[in-house]
Amino acid sequence: MPLEIVNDGSWPHPSRLPLGAGWTGNCLASGQELTASDAHVREFCNLGYATECPHLPRHRDWDAVRLSVVRTSPEQVTICFVCELNHAPIEHGKLTFDLVNDAWLNMHPDPRVLRLATSYLQTYRTRQSARLI
Repeated sequence: MPLEIVNDGSWPHPSRLPLGAGWTGNCLASGQELTASDAHVREFCNLGYATECPHLPRHRDWDAVRLSVVRTSPEQVTICFVCELNHAPIEHGKLTFDLVNDAWLNMHPDPRVLRLATSYLQTYRTRQSARLI
């Protein structure tokens, strides 16, 4: 579960990471929130497809969630998500964030997907703000 963006220069291409940047956070792979070391989060959680993670359950809904911005306006940002299992899409859709009211217009039923989308949106907005400086 992403908690804070890591801007320490430790990733050569942070924009290529699944959430558009490196993040600190806690591990939810086992269904319980576990405090994870920085090394664990860096090696497994930030990269997706963490098949070597010791907390990864054998049966899971997906292995990775891919996100991308598909539409922007001054009022809204729409993010496409794709949930993958064994490198194949099993679910996809769009989530739209209302920038005026600072709220999601549509919700994903799984709070983990919405949290990942929120983190991705935060990274996107941070990059966009930096471009304006």
